[in-house]
Amino acid sequence: MDRAVDAVNLAAPAGSDLSILGLFLQADIVVKIVMIALLFASVWVWAIVFEKVTSLRRVERAADGFEDRFWSGGSLDELFEEEGAKPEHPMAAVFGSAMNEWRRSLRVAGADMSRSGVRDRVERAMAVTIQREMERMEKWMIFLASVGSTAPFIGLFGTVWGIMHSFSAIAAMHNTNLAVVAPGIAEALFATAIGLVAAIPAVLAYNKLSTDLARFAARLEGFGTEFGAILSRQSEERA
Repeated sequence: MDRAVDAVNLAAPAGSDLSILGLFLQADIVVKIVMIALLFASVWVWAIVFEKVTSLRRVERAADGFEDRFWSGGSLDELFEEEGAKPEHPMAAVFGSAMNEWRRSLRVAGADMSRSGVRDRVERAMAVTIQREMERMEKWMIFLASVGSTAPFIGLFGTVWGIMHSFSAIAAMHNTNLAVVAPGIAEALFATAIGLVAAIPAVLAYNKLSTDLARFAARLEGFGTEFGAILSRQSEERA
C-alpha cells in the first residue's frame, strides 16, 4: 500500500498536494462549497448530540429525585408548592398540570375525580403537557435525521461534480496519465468521505436519542397514569 501511495505521489504533478488541506484547496469552487457545508453540518451534529445527551441525563436525574419525593408518602400539596407550581423539569410539569386542573375542579361544588368530566380534564392536561415537553426535548432531532439521510448524497454530488471537472481537464490536456487523473479523482472522492463522516454519526445519534426519548416519554405517560389513579382514589375518599 505504501508503494502505491508513493507511486501516486511520484506520478502527481509538481504542484499537486494530496494532503487533506491540499485536496480542499485544489478542489473546484462547487466542491469546496459542498465540503464546507458538510463540515458545518458535521460540527452542528456533534453540538446537538452533546446538548441532547446532557439534557437527557439532567432530566432523568431530576425525574429520579422527583419520584423519590413523590412516593415518599409526603403531602401532594407541599410537593406541588415546592416543585409543581414552577416546574423545572418535565415530570414536575406533568405533576403540576394535573394538580392545577384538579384544584380548579375541586373549587366547583360537588366536583370529584369519580366524574368522567373531571378525570378527562386532568388526563388531557397531563397529555398536553407531556406532548409539549417532549416536543421541546425533541428539538433539532429532525436536523439529525436530515443530515443522516442527505449528507451522503450531497457528498456524492460533490464527487460527481469533481469527476466531471477532472474529465474536462483530461479532455483539454489530451492526456490520460495518472498524474493528470489522480488529483481530480482524489478531490472528488474527498467530498464523499466528508459526507459519510457527517452522516454516520448523525444516523447513530438519531437512533440512540430517539430510543432514549421514547423511553422517557413512556416514563412520563406511566407517571401520569399512576398519578391520575391516585387523584381519583383521594377524591373518592374525600367524597
